[in-house]
Amino acid sequence: MRVKLDENLPAELLDDLRAAGHDPDGLAEEGLTGAPDDVILERVRREERVLLTMDKGIEDVRAYPPERYAGIVLFRPSSAGRGANLAFVLRSGPMSPTRPTSCRADELEEPVHWRVETNR
Repeated sequence: MRVKLDENLPAELLDDLRAAGHDPDGLAEEGLTGAPDDVILERVRREERVLLTMDKGIEDVRAYPPERYAGIVLFRPSSAGRGANLAFVLRSGPMSPTRPTSCRADELEEPVHWRVETNR
């Protein structure tokens, strides 16, 4: 799956996602650290990538209607810290290394719009 890693998630996820057969890139790699949400989401839309983020502002479906994007996955772990966030995403994310890699964003019938939380 083609994904875009937001700056608020550990960059180590890029290597893990590549190892799992996905096609990730990151905002930090592209010099978009600190860019406004609308700039980020326009890039995601244009590149037809699924955005992986922890930014609650992007969850607003009125501002960012899911049908305009290949997907948005919002991670909301209960604990903070780089290590905890990395473990949470790897354990519970839709692009987790334990999940199949045969699904591409352009093959999805519906846009991906998930909120992933602890205990949900």
